[in-house]
Amino acid sequence: MQAENKDFNITTDLPINPHQWVSRYADYLYTYALSRLTDEELARDLVQETFLAALERADQFKGSSTEKTWLTAILKYKIVDVYRKKSSQFLHSTDSVSAEKQQEDFFDPDDGHWNIAHRPQAFGIEDQDPFTQSEFTHILQLCMKKLPALWLSVFTMKHMDEEETDAICTALKVTPSNFWVIIHRTKVNLRACLQKNWS
Repeated sequence: MQAENKDFNITTDLPINPHQWVSRYADYLYTYALSRLTDEELARDLVQETFLAALERADQFKGSSTEKTWLTAILKYKIVDVYRKKSSQFLHSTDSVSAEKQQEDFFDPDDGHWNIAHRPQAFGIEDQDPFTQSEFTHILQLCMKKLPALWLSVFTMKHMDEEETDAICTALKVTPSNFWVIIHRTKVNLRACLQKNWS
């Protein structure tokens, strides 16, 4: 992420160095935000908001964590705020309904088993770490972009940020039973998308 490094009028006796935040942490924070939001412009905006929020709270930094950890925590809260707003807007949205309808053919309505055409297949990368492969990661991100906003929020909070289920339900205002339905549908959707696009 390219960002302009402006001088911050912060006293030098603080245990942080705001003058170097952009050069040291902007790219990392941008990647962190983008992997959870799949929206480049929003990710850039949140990184800028993170720096501004950190400047406003600079006197609260006690040095119990690194600058990077502290900035990431601020960004994380901002991402959760985005999730919360999106989840309230899209709880019963047409994108969720559409995604659910796409899954109707995945399973046999009589016995609940996978239909042959949609049965999970091996990706051929099971013996490797797929997240080290840029092509696989790129396809995964494209598949995540297709998820309904609420599904993406629940999935990233659970499997990327490793938040507790109760915390996710509280933040996004979903019931525990709704949470598990969303997790299941998201995994099925992602697997189908990856199976279709990864060769």
